[in-house]
Amino acid sequence: MSFTKKDRIIQSKSGRTFPELSPSMLSEALAQALKEEFGALASSVKTVARLTNSNERAVRNWFDGKNSPSADNLVILMRHSDQILRTVLELADRRDLVLAVGLSGLRAQLVDVLEAIDGAQSG
Repeated sequence: MSFTKKDRIIQSKSGRTFPELSPSMLSEALAQALKEEFGALASSVKTVARLTNSNERAVRNWFDGKNSPSADNLVILMRHSDQILRTVLELADRRDLVLAVGLSGLRAQLVDVLEAIDGAQSG
């Protein structure tokens, strides 16, 4: 059987290659980000379990780097954690977006400082 010209092209014409990302690299990177953002305490596991509505045992495995969160739990974590968001973007090789997330966080901190100054002046 011969291939037709309408068959799907398997290789990229641009010659672009994609970096390898193993499941263990993902789970280890997310475990490190979880520990940096939430700490490595038992209460941190409970906090993340409540955020994601997940079993504490599953969340403990995320913190230990044994497993990775499912896609829906990862999205929830990215909503609540800039560190998780940065880690995922770095693993996706989207460093331009990592910078944007950092600037957004910096802007939020500046707004908080300005509100504190305004509150101190009026009070």
